[in-house]
Amino acid sequence: MRHLIKYAIDFAVLGFLYVFVFYKRWRAQGRDRLLVNTLMYAYLSLVLYVTMMPVAASIPFLLNHPYHPMNLVPFIDVSLGRGDFFRQVLLNVIMTMPFGFLFPLLRDKGAKFGRTVLFCFLMSLGIELLQPFFGRSSDITDLITNVVGGVLGYGLYTMFKPVTFWVLKRLKTR
Repeated sequence: MRHLIKYAIDFAVLGFLYVFVFYKRWRAQGRDRLLVNTLMYAYLSLVLYVTMMPVAASIPFLLNHPYHPMNLVPFIDVSLGRGDFFRQVLLNVIMTMPFGFLFPLLRDKGAKFGRTVLFCFLMSLGIELLQPFFGRSSDITDLITNVVGGVLGYGLYTMFKPVTFWVLKRLKTR
């Protein structure tokens, strides 16, 4: 029960931010912008849940444990036979595919490939650098596979761009 309360606090903060900070601003930009921004916000909230939560309840204890630096040997888990490596790689790729798809949609004319990959890299790097503060491990393999997921997501964006922009245009005209 205590564990669930920690997560509830984080989700309450995220809900408060959405309702009282972002919703009005995004709604004023149009229904299409509201949809894309809300999807990205929900996606980033889920990434936060999977990678770092609980955050708010952990803040007082951030410095109460040693910081374990990032493992900088790529794909070492394969050679050492640790854990379910292929599952972890697949989940990391899948986790950032929505970022690669949604990030270009945040701009009316879309974002270029390089910009999308750069921001996917920065998001993943930020997560990996912060995870040890929340008692989680940090690995260069995660960074690599997250960027691969962003690239694949951008590929999906490119494939479905005509349909996606058609749907967003229909939302805008309503």
